[in-house]
Amino acid sequence: MQVPPEGRTLYGIQLPVQSQSTIYAEPWEAAAGPEDLVAVARAADRAGFAYVASCDHVAIPRRLASAMSTVWYDPVATLAFLAGVTERVRLLSHVAVVGLRHPLLTAKQYATLDHLSGGRLILGVGAGHVREEFEALGADFERRGPVLDESIDALRAALGPDEFPEHHGKLYDFEDLGQLPRPAQDHVPLWVGGSSPAAVRRAALKGDGWLPQGDPRDRLPAQIARIRRLREEAGVEGPFVMGAIVEPLYVGTPTWDVGRRTIAGSPDALAESLRAYRAMGVDQIQVRFRSRSRGELTDQMAAFGAEVGPLL
Repeated sequence: MQVPPEGRTLYGIQLPVQSQSTIYAEPWEAAAGPEDLVAVARAADRAGFAYVASCDHVAIPRRLASAMSTVWYDPVATLAFLAGVTERVRLLSHVAVVGLRHPLLTAKQYATLDHLSGGRLILGVGAGHVREEFEALGADFERRGPVLDESIDALRAALGPDEFPEHHGKLYDFEDLGQLPRPAQDHVPLWVGGSSPAAVRRAALKGDGWLPQGDPRDRLPAQIARIRRLREEAGVEGPFVMGAIVEPLYVGTPTWDVGRRTIAGSPDALAESLRAYRAMGVDQIQVRFRSRSRGELTDQMAAFGAEVGPLL
């Protein structure tokens, strides 16, 4: 995925159902399943969404289960399943905690996904934050930042064009090991998630894009300026996609309590508010809609795609 044309903002969506943290999940999602995921993904495909996204957690410790829930679908399985029922929409891991797995394993999974989907993968990666998850899998939680740094380098090689990729680093060393199929894309976009100083630096110097972790509007300009400065100082060139996660949305006048932070109103009003992100330098926004049912969500997505998207 390249940077969108000047003046245009792309929009994507984190899928419901596949992750059900109490921070954002709607009550209807608790009883939802595969057919609901299919309906939402197809709605995104029809409505011009740039991507659908799926999260990554292997296991949630009991101490966090009441807040995070334990509902976290596997992103590779979920995105591959949805690739088969969609035609255009890109498939984003937001984010894959790649330090939990050897880069060759991650590359095998995501290269196959890209191959099967006809080149629709965007690989979003992040450091992770759940200590017990790392400990259970024998991964190094304390050094997860440096592990991610080298994992990105290894993945660049392993997702490249060579049948026998090569990487020689402090943690991972491989050559003369063939992996087919190769990704359908010549270059798999790699977006780096996180908003800490280390994550922002990692995105600037190693990524093709940045996936912030919920930075409010007033923090974004400084973060974007820092990414641009870091890339310029390091001489890093090439397309780069700046992202933002926007406030909850509701197209139209709601007849129920959608929460005080939700941006609701006419398509013109929503577009005017969201165009502020483009003015900051944001290329793609991740949107979320308040809803009481799958039908209300897909109706909101259709209305956004038809009436708001063209105004962004």
